[in-house]
Amino acid sequence: MKQLAKLYFSSSLLMRIFIGFLAGSAIGCAMWLLGTPEQTTSALQYIKPFGDLLVSMLKMIVVPVICLSLIVGAASLPIQRFGKVGLKVIGWYLLCSFLAAAVGALMATAFNPGSEAALQAWESIASSSQVQEAAQLKAVQAETKQGGILSILLSMFENPFSALSNGNFLAIITFSILFGLALRVLLEGSKEAKQQSALNKLMEMISAGRDIIFKLVDWILEYTPIGVFALSIANFSAYGPKIAGPYVEVTLGVIAGVLVMIFIAYPLLLAVVTKRNPIPIMKIMQEAIITAFITRSSAATLPVSIRVAEDDLKVKNELASFSLPLGATINMDGVCVHLPMFAILAANMFSLDLGFSALVVLVITTVLASIGAGGVPGGSLMLLFIILQAMGLDPTQISIIVALALGINPILDMFETANNVTGDLVCTYAVASTSDLIDKSA
Repeated sequence: MKQLAKLYFSSSLLMRIFIGFLAGSAIGCAMWLLGTPEQTTSALQYIKPFGDLLVSMLKMIVVPVICLSLIVGAASLPIQRFGKVGLKVIGWYLLCSFLAAAVGALMATAFNPGSEAALQAWESIASSSQVQEAAQLKAVQAETKQGGILSILLSMFENPFSALSNGNFLAIITFSILFGLALRVLLEGSKEAKQQSALNKLMEMISAGRDIIFKLVDWILEYTPIGVFALSIANFSAYGPKIAGPYVEVTLGVIAGVLVMIFIAYPLLLAVVTKRNPIPIMKIMQEAIITAFITRSSAATLPVSIRVAEDDLKVKNELASFSLPLGATINMDGVCVHLPMFAILAANMFSLDLGFSALVVLVITTVLASIGAGGVPGGSLMLLFIILQAMGLDPTQISIIVALALGINPILDMFETANNVTGDLVCTYAVASTSDLIDKSA
């Protein structure tokens, strides 16, 4: 047993998740093909709780992770140190994130993943109480649709304690960002030594709390392969190989969205801002983009991105050294592309109505939640969990989507990271071009 545990922890987490997914899928398909419904049900009552445990642990940790990460992320923005240029960088990152989320929503609507799934089979997992919850959810969605944009705006400024108890993530995100920004303004503007010391201690306490939560996330991620194994068995034993259809649809949809951002959206933005042909500029960025694709890490790509920005794009160091590390933290365009795809998939699988108002909430929630989540271990998974909970899915339904996401995450992560790094470089170059921070003497 000791040797087995040593072998388990010595291999990479990614490999363990992938093996767990493949093994669980194979066993689930075998159960679907060879077992009777009674045998499958009997076996799943011992297997499925291991998958439900993963979902429950993620549900436990997601609110403190996002809340503390957003406060620290917002409070770390050097608003005064870099002045108008710093605000311009932040504005560009937010613009590109909203654009990526909008592209993701459009692609998700176009690909409509899961629309051909056998809805009766998916709905068979719901107990009578879950059916009642679904009915209540549709009633809430109808009320939201009637309220329109005004209802969305008002929901962003709910009492934070009420929002925590009700699971209103949009309000939690809004409060966390505003709290962090207020803390930053006080830190930069305070002239009293006593207040400055108290604020710094508060910032240190929040940062320490975030680090503690990150350690909990690391522990949960170590359990993830076991949870994925159990969830894959449960899903494939219930629906068979036909469940593979959504994998293909989601993967193609996300890749298409990323390609639209890299080859259409970003070049158009550069053309409008710089009044130059964007193709040579994008070609210069290709080394950093390829590195991001291979490493699947914005942090690991950061030295290459800074060198490309300074040496090849001629962006001055004072901007590149600030903008690119900041982008690795708050700019997650690739994730903003892929989250709407899973939201539409969930809506189709579980017969939820995602109208215009719901899509607007989805885009806003995705962008705001992505701020500060770049340094979170398993950050995209946490954001996905927020989106699914905000849609009102029950734990069983969330477990299905999470299992789907984990199964194809290594493939999607390569494209998402490439998109993130491209967005960082495009925003940095656009700000440099409009702020006279291109080194023309070099």
